[in-house]
Amino acid sequence: MSAVRWLMKCGAAAAIVLIVCGFATARFGSGLQMPATTTRDGALITLSRYLREPVPDVVLVGSSITFRLKEEYFATRGLRNLALAGGSPVTGLEIVASQPRLPGVILIEANVLARSTDVALVEHYSRGDTEPFFFRPVRAAVAAHEQRLHAPLTHEQVALDLRRLVGQPPSDFDNRIYADRALQQFDAEDPTDAARINAKRIEALIRMVEQRGARVFLFELPYSEPIEGSRFAATTREIIHAAFPDSNRWLPVEVDRSELRWADGVHLDERSAVIVTQAMERALAAARTLK
Repeated sequence: MSAVRWLMKCGAAAAIVLIVCGFATARFGSGLQMPATTTRDGALITLSRYLREPVPDVVLVGSSITFRLKEEYFATRGLRNLALAGGSPVTGLEIVASQPRLPGVILIEANVLARSTDVALVEHYSRGDTEPFFFRPVRAAVAAHEQRLHAPLTHEQVALDLRRLVGQPPSDFDNRIYADRALQQFDAEDPTDAARINAKRIEALIRMVEQRGARVFLFELPYSEPIEGSRFAATTREIIHAAFPDSNRWLPVEVDRSELRWADGVHLDERSAVIVTQAMERALAAARTLK
């Protein structure tokens, strides 16, 4: 009988703890979403943080090319980079468009349009918190812990280092092996069908978010010269510019290309990413004055 009473007390105590944790999570854990562990941990942390924090003023969506433009490189306050390494800009745009509140400005990378939308990510981050009530406390705690561990640096924390970096000469790293490999891949891939589908979806999503008050600009990040002329890059550029011929729709990224370097011909190295980020901020400031 003493054993039964002990088990009953333990069960009652556990129930009380779960109830308290449940109410605490409902009160303090809103927006801390942590899906099952996958290889896309970086994307999950980035998107969970976006839903948890106040709606930013500016959001970037894109692929791994834009992913290299770290948030701390931007002096613009209230900016979030939702570009997904290995992903499509449409995925991030779908998630942003599904939220009840929108950022003031959405910037869409137009370099990579051959990848399909990540339906699993879109569904999860568009449907809200649908987990059973009593499973929330542990998942909320794990998400909060992960987000604390991966808290991004601020621009103020790295501003001096960025100035030093930009003041240095361009890298002399010999990337020919990697660039040649990337060029072969870019010449072998035909993005026509996927790029047309994604361009149409981007067009529809732009209409949706602009009707709700957001401003949208597309932008292209520079490739190295051989990659710029590749089949993949040229075809994508032709399709997206045909879909959006108005120059006012595009955010110009004006840089001295002789100052830029690429780790593999496709992805900017750190110094180049900072230079491009500064050019984007100048263009964005000019565009917003014309509102």
